[in-house]
Amino acid sequence: MKAHHHRILLVDDEADLLRLWKLRLESKDYEVAVAESGEEALATFAAFKPDVVLTDLRMPGIDGIALFESIRALNKSVPVIIITAHGSIPEAIDATRQGVFSFLTKPIEGVALVREIERALEASGSLRSEGEAREEWRQHIVCQSAVMEELLSRARLVAETDSTILIRGESGTGKELLAIAIHKASKYRKGPFIPVNCTAIPESLLESELFGHVKGSFTGAMKSYAGLFQSAHNGTLFLDEIGDMPLHIQVKLLRVLQDRQIRPVGSSRPVPVNVRIISATHKNLEEAIRNNTFREDLFYRLNVVSLELPPLHKRKEDIPLLAEHFVAILTDKSDAQAKRFTPEAMKLLVEAEWPGNIRQLYNVVENAVALATSTFIGEELLYDAIKQHQRKVLPLAEARRQFEQQYLIQLLRTTQGNVSQAARLAQRNRTDFYKLLNRHHIVPAQYKD
Repeated sequence: MKAHHHRILLVDDEADLLRLWKLRLESKDYEVAVAESGEEALATFAAFKPDVVLTDLRMPGIDGIALFESIRALNKSVPVIIITAHGSIPEAIDATRQGVFSFLTKPIEGVALVREIERALEASGSLRSEGEAREEWRQHIVCQSAVMEELLSRARLVAETDSTILIRGESGTGKELLAIAIHKASKYRKGPFIPVNCTAIPESLLESELFGHVKGSFTGAMKSYAGLFQSAHNGTLFLDEIGDMPLHIQVKLLRVLQDRQIRPVGSSRPVPVNVRIISATHKNLEEAIRNNTFREDLFYRLNVVSLELPPLHKRKEDIPLLAEHFVAILTDKSDAQAKRFTPEAMKLLVEAEWPGNIRQLYNVVENAVALATSTFIGEELLYDAIKQHQRKVLPLAEARRQFEQQYLIQLLRTTQGNVSQAARLAQRNRTDFYKLLNRHHIVPAQYKD
């Protein structure tokens, strides 16, 4: 099985073993990074973005299990193989129960090592068929942030199942693009991808649009109409803004999910459909359930797998990539001269709050490209388009000061101004605690009941 330059991170405090394993894996066309401690491995993980991690169990400082737990917090879809010379059956069982992919015992033969890596890659969905571009399914999603890479790894795994998927996220975060990527990575990719915005179709027409109708079933039904479910047969139906779907149509959608067949308006004959359902919303559906505007049983049918797209301000490292990508698209579309942002303009983009997310960023870039009279886009072209307070990335010292101040205030609120009790909760002596309060100009008496 060909490796296709998959990335492997090797972690062991024995340098000789690392060199040996590295040579074996590189001879099989793997890209390999090594780390001699758990701490070094975590520093390498974010930049290297491995497909599989192999780590020794016994290491000073962060051991194999602790490293696995830290990696799990960063990216749940990367398989971790733990290697040890001191392995035991109970340890192996405990590790695999926690989610460790497998547990190998030294000495390990090269063939066994490669075979286990291939198993891990196959289980995680990282292996591709011969000639298939690894990133083809997600080529329209521009990102480099860890939070987006972790999300796409999960999306790639669930794409290969039949599970219904609910994509959550603020307006403008790219929910439809993610749905298209999942469709391209799924077994339904040869079928159509049909997007439906539940708020864009009048309520009186939505049932007919989704499920179809027969001729004469209502005034204006001059001929039969198959509907979007039948149009999406053997493909994917993307229901955007599902939280705005009327309750009476929610009932019918629930029946389709249960029975895998639809009943067109005015028809008594059910029509079987084979459709992958992906839905999306920017609303809090749990709150909608409490307010009786969304059916709880439908929620559980749609929310088999939940994927949450982060707002743009939580993936700031993607902003330069996105902005440059949009400039390239816009200048290419209009055959205009290539343009670049000045460093000051890019800094302004990165520090902006972006309540409208990627959609707003695109509009700002489009406006700047249209107004730019030279090859450079300066910050003066962006101010009016952004039209909002700029939220800057705080220096570490200021972020720490703000956190410490809020932490002390919360402690005093909890203890109703009792300094002794607050100091105990903070595990500081009273003298040090009073110094902290004075440093942040906090008066305990203000918090007494």
